[in-house]
Amino acid sequence: MPIPTPLSGVVPPVITPLTPTGEVDTASVRRLTEHLITAGVHGLFLLGSSGETAYLTDAQRLTALEAAVDAAAGRVPVLAGVIDTTTARVLDRAADAVRAGADALVATAPFYTRTHPVEIADHFRRVREGAGLPLFAYDIPAAVHTKLPREVVLDLAGDGTLAGLKDSSGDEGSLRRLLTALRHRAPGCTVLTGSELTVDGALLAGVDGVVPGLGNVDAHGYVRLYEAARAGDWAAARAEQDRLAALFALTDAGDPARMGGSSSALGAFKAAAHLLGLIDCPATAAPQVPLDAPAVARVRARLAEAGLL
Repeated sequence: MPIPTPLSGVVPPVITPLTPTGEVDTASVRRLTEHLITAGVHGLFLLGSSGETAYLTDAQRLTALEAAVDAAAGRVPVLAGVIDTTTARVLDRAADAVRAGADALVATAPFYTRTHPVEIADHFRRVREGAGLPLFAYDIPAAVHTKLPREVVLDLAGDGTLAGLKDSSGDEGSLRRLLTALRHRAPGCTVLTGSELTVDGALLAGVDGVVPGLGNVDAHGYVRLYEAARAGDWAAARAEQDRLAALFALTDAGDPARMGGSSSALGAFKAAAHLLGLIDCPATAAPQVPLDAPAVARVRARLAEAGLL
């Protein structure tokens, strides 16, 4: 389906349910997709950080994407992460996404190799031209280790290479300056924030929507927040944001002495989705450390406090 210009609303980065043996659980992908659409989300983002794309094989990525596209059945646009180290590999993932029926692509700048802004711009132009689908840039310095230069984003948005940006930089000052510049140079360019704890403020500043990992757990909450903001009811938006910020504490459920932050956060999202009956198994991809029973109990307590259990 055509991507709206701009794409606005709640676009959760969908987790990738796995079986106990590590295979993609397509039945759970379909059930979770149906749940999110029924909750009122405005799009789906497959194969991002919350989707564990860095841990999945190319075949697993394609399996998950095909299942979600089929389950979505054109009701909301499906954005496919095509995240890989360099241009040729991204184009391979983009070809898979096109075959699976995705509506748009999401790519980072090249990583592992050291790059210059000229090379980053050329990367996005080659991906856009080679894949033939609308392209969103994914600015996530914590994973790519460089921040997308603002002028590069503005140039690529201005010449039509980029349909939008997912900003997970955490740099709200830079985001505000980008939004101001885009209004003049590329007013149709979509900007989505990945900073799920400050969505109300980002919407007030002018972003079009949010890509919340916590949306896998409480999609209804983020839809309420978005609708309150669009209605100008900022007190209601702030109250919903406060509730979601408290719920976000479930990402700290894992013991930092025995696992990393991704294992804890992604494990918590999956444990919560499992406790809510949205997926059959909370397994995360190796070598992430699974949550132990005390950690799952902490996730359950957060869900209960939020009124979800």
